[in-house]
Amino acid sequence: MLRIFVIFNPAARGEKSQRLRQFLESKKSDRVTLAPTERAGEATQLAAAVRDHDVVVAAGGDGTINEVVNGLGRRTLGVLPLGTVNVFAHELNIPRNLDAAWATIQAGHTRTIDLACAEAGGKQRFFVQLAGVGFDARAVRAASWELKKKIGPLSYVWAGLKVLHEPASQIEVTGGYHGHAVFVGNGKFYGGRFRLFPKAKLDDGLLDVCVFERAGYLDLLRYGHGILRGSHIRLRDVHYFQAREFVCTGATPFELDGEDAGNAPVKFSVKPRALRVIVPG
Repeated sequence: MLRIFVIFNPAARGEKSQRLRQFLESKKSDRVTLAPTERAGEATQLAAAVRDHDVVVAAGGDGTINEVVNGLGRRTLGVLPLGTVNVFAHELNIPRNLDAAWATIQAGHTRTIDLACAEAGGKQRFFVQLAGVGFDARAVRAASWELKKKIGPLSYVWAGLKVLHEPASQIEVTGGYHGHAVFVGNGKFYGGRFRLFPKAKLDDGLLDVCVFERAGYLDLLRYGHGILRGSHIRLRDVHYFQAREFVCTGATPFELDGEDAGNAPVKFSVKPRALRVIVPG
């Protein structure tokens, strides 16, 4: 049987954290170790310290997964999706039901996927699903933990409307592209079930990039309509390309897997098939 090390955020899912704790306590044994986090960044440290377990499980949202992956090394990742959106779990068809997700982990069927990387300010950080520079990163920075707890995914909508009133810097992207929002995908999905990167594959050794030139109210409505129809990459002021690496410059923040990660300039790259993750068989 697998030896499983579970890293979890007791505050993930807000009022449902007690249910999570009870579920995990019921799984605790000599082969299952529980490690709650108490502060931001601790999941990375806990994952880096694991030595005698086969699987390190990230129990939480995409932010928790991101922290665990940044300390994981060559160990296998398991996922218990408990966050606000759970984009990475959706990408890999990992069930949101706790019992079903746990059964998936115990079955131990693995897939090897690419690991994306962002370098800024002399520091390197990995991400598994997506990144954003500009508009959505500003919204992420504006969406407080308290707001996410109260209204869930709508907190990002509220934050997005808030930052529309603020001045935005233009972003320059390698290859001569420019815009007010740059999205980077390792997988197809953004924000849940939106196929922002229709050509993306988790194991093709490439990052998919979507550059939106504008960021006004009417522009966002037009882009959103295009995304829902799957036609956004054909719009004249949207640029879609694939790359192994590229750079974004501009006086604006960037986010990784839905978490504020710093400010541009930032270089994105990919490590082909560098992450082993447990998925449904």
